[in-house]
Amino acid sequence: MELPLVVGVDGSDGSLTALDWAVDEAARRGLPLRIVHASLWERYEGTVPSFGSERPADEIMTERVMASAEQRVRKRAPAVQAHPVAVPEDAAAALLRESHEAALVVTGSSGRGALKGLLLGSVSLAVAGRAHCPVVVVRGEAKNVRGECHKVVVGVGDPAESAAALRFALREARARTCEVEAVRAWRCAEQRPADRTRTAGDTAYAHEERAARFLAGALAEPQGEYPDVPVRRTAVEGPAHKVLVGLSADADLLVVGSGRRQGHLGLQLGRVSHTALHHSACPVAVVPHA
Repeated sequence: MELPLVVGVDGSDGSLTALDWAVDEAARRGLPLRIVHASLWERYEGTVPSFGSERPADEIMTERVMASAEQRVRKRAPAVQAHPVAVPEDAAAALLRESHEAALVVTGSSGRGALKGLLLGSVSLAVAGRAHCPVVVVRGEAKNVRGECHKVVVGVGDPAESAAALRFALREARARTCEVEAVRAWRCAEQRPADRTRTAGDTAYAHEERAARFLAGALAEPQGEYPDVPVRRTAVEGPAHKVLVGLSADADLLVVGSGRRQGHLGLQLGRVSHTALHHSACPVAVVPHA
């Protein structure tokens, strides 16, 4: 049995955009869609009916959110099997639990109740940082979210993190019939005039060549599994987090390895993933290397 694609909804504009993206993704990959709405009203209200005639407002809202989501799926892609479910949990906890048995978890970049001006909602950040499966946070410009750029960009960093990210990017590109741009950022402390031509003796030239060889080695096995997907290899000088955010402007999806580290607050995302989730111009997929 195929694992479902899971999407979190709460009725906000961000979650509706995420739902639309998830529906299209489920249709592309032929996966069932599990629509999860997390609400704690049952926990506080209990299961014993009240003697009053009015039901809790959150109960009514939950019903409306789920009915609206199911109707939205039927209208957008009637062939997608949608299974709406409401759970009495915190949203992040619910999606993290779902990630144990999901092919992919999809969230919006911010949800209902998010603080004004906040770049990324706490639920999306928590899920991206701790989920057991790949997570897509749907954010960015309309053309990128709609998939009009016909390109998937993937950052190639630490070898342990990159293999799963590369396979995910190649699988996505095959489903979308588009190309993959595999990017390796490199740095060189040597300062040189902008118009100076690189030569084989330059330190910068050596760094660029090393990055190109790294890309070739990292892609050899994953690309062999997806020989029909066109791949462009790009070695770029600059900080990886800035390079990838810049390239996201012309991408339908930016894929990064999880880059998680253990800190005093538990599992935390690395700088590249964290920056991408806050500033990317397109949806971001965070892929755990395990």
